[in-house]
Amino acid sequence: ARCFGVVSYSPARLVSTELSHIEAAVAECADEDIRGAASFKVDTSRAYKEFPLNSMELNRRLGALVNQRTGVPVKLKDPAVTLYCVVMPRFTALFLSTEPGPGGLPVGSSGRVLLLLSGGIDSPVAGWLAMKRGCEVDAVYFSAEPYTGPEAREKVVALGRVLAAHQSSMRLHVVPFGALQADLRDGGPGPLLVLLYRRMMVRIACRLAQETGALALVTGENLGQVASQTLENLAVIEDAASLPVLRPLITYDKMETVALARRIGTYETSILPGEDCCTLFVPAHPETRGSISRIQAVESRFDLDEMVRQALLGVETLDLP
Repeated sequence: ARCFGVVSYSPARLVSTELSHIEAAVAECADEDIRGAASFKVDTSRAYKEFPLNSMELNRRLGALVNQRTGVPVKLKDPAVTLYCVVMPRFTALFLSTEPGPGGLPVGSSGRVLLLLSGGIDSPVAGWLAMKRGCEVDAVYFSAEPYTGPEAREKVVALGRVLAAHQSSMRLHVVPFGALQADLRDGGPGPLLVLLYRRMMVRIACRLAQETGALALVTGENLGQVASQTLENLAVIEDAASLPVLRPLITYDKMETVALARRIGTYETSILPGEDCCTLFVPAHPETRGSISRIQAVESRFDLDEMVRQALLGVETLDLP
């Protein structure tokens, strides 16, 4: 099941809540699903208290019907097959199993967020977790073309489609970031480049979020996983944000994230070859203990508002079904 908010589901036969109809349906279940089993029991619950038989009486009556029809013995503890019978006012449900759903909250119940989506392993998983907590997720991808090839964008679109399957659709905003990233590289000190890139992405993403009704950003950042993800650097990056920044993976080990990526179906796409802006123009020795005052002093060399404006003018929005 892909519908967040569903804790479990049971494929069921639905019949009208009349005893003769229930018995006829139970007879079909006996022939199709219980005959030949080592043992069985009937487990009844009544949401409709006006039904003339209580749960124990229905268990005995329906159990006797199955036993007489199939010869399978009743076993109340650990039977091979359990036939569940849920009696409701308009209809009764008969089923044999309960399957786990994804849980969480219905998508949209917590509001809209904007996911910073790359072609890596972490950000798609972060987006999925945000959906699980009731967020409707749109995404922004910072394209490093012409410094990267089209395969980088194709990966992100494919990842977006996997995520979109968990909600009705997804808007993917593609921001032209390669030239802007090169300008930052040429005008900033090497150790601070990663922080300059991340802060610019956050500024652009916040503007997009405000224009599209998103209430927060979501990133795949994790504490201590790479140089830009120390507490000091995360604080420097978030200082550039005008909206809350949600980090669902902040305490995950990498293998926990990989396991979840495999489960939700994004891992195999994420590991396909292809560079993106996260690996472009990265210094050999990035700053790990950033300072807000120092990064602001460097940023004063740039016309940040104009850079954001130019980036937003080139945004391409894709609707992913």
